[in-house]
Amino acid sequence: MADPVRDEAAVPRIVERSTFQAEVDALRPREKAHTREGDAIAAARRRLSMVKVDSATALTGAYGAATLLDAFEGRRMLIAYYFMWYAGRPAPRQCEGCTFFTAQVRQLSNLHARDVTYATFSQGPYEESVRYSGFMGWEIPWYSVSPESLDTLLAGRRMGMMYLICYLRQGSDVFETYWTTLRAALRRWTTTTVCSTSPSMGGRRSRKSRRPAGPSEGRDRKCERMADPPRSGHA
Repeated sequence: MADPVRDEAAVPRIVERSTFQAEVDALRPREKAHTREGDAIAAARRRLSMVKVDSATALTGAYGAATLLDAFEGRRMLIAYYFMWYAGRPAPRQCEGCTFFTAQVRQLSNLHARDVTYATFSQGPYEESVRYSGFMGWEIPWYSVSPESLDTLLAGRRMGMMYLICYLRQGSDVFETYWTTLRAALRRWTTTTVCSTSPSMGGRRSRKSRRPAGPSEGRDRKCERMADPPRSGHA
């Protein structure tokens, strides 16, 4: 693969400003269509049905034995990233994709203010994997999920892969509302895109668009307001 930093042949051609702008203008309609389709997909995602899962499924956390319900930390929603883990391997040989994704997760207060908890579910031993988290400087809730609990939570999905799974709590009952994996999971982390996976949040929508009919009607729009662009004249 060409390295654009070191290989001059891989660097884009040099043109006049007018030519450059014409190329950007030609690309813009495709970008806008991509954004509109993304909005429609997000709306459909929020209208998905949900399936009940065992809220008592065992986890191991910072204070020892815990359950899936405990991982909510009292909030209504939980977004869990299932971190691939290679037991016994040194840090440089752990999953690069999971490491890249988790390194982006820093500020959780925006999610907490919207009744969402984010947590990492390691698919390996707690003591071994949490040392990796500490080594990387991550300050996020960290749990270990045993093979038995993975069998319950993944419900037939392949173990040992990365997953982003969303849960909703109603009292002591827990429901799975959405999941994705691989490249789709890696692209899902920003506060606004995470909001689009949360079933009780409105997500982002254009001022010109209409809220789609169905269960999303009347949902909380706090996340939507947060995602709106500033009104001071900046783009």
